[in-house]
Amino acid sequence: MNRKAFLLRVDPALLEAIQRWADDDLRSLNGQIEFLLRKVLAEAGRSRPHGKDSRPDKQYDTPGQA
Repeated sequence: MNRKAFLLRVDPALLEAIQRWADDDLRSLNGQIEFLLRKVLAEAGRSRPHGKDSRPDKQYDTPGQA
C-alpha cells in the first residue's frame, strides 16, 4: 500500500493520549492514528473499498444521498 506523508498539528495532550493507547495496543503512533481514522470512517460509512476495483475518482457519499 502506498503511503503519503503529511504534517499534522495536534494538541500535545491529545498526542500523548494517542501514544499511550498505541503503546497499550502494541502499535506505532502512526499506526494507531491510521487505525483510528479507518475505524471512524467505517463507522460513518465513508470508507472506500481497497483493491484494483476501487474507483479513486469516486467521491464519498454525503448525508442525504442514496
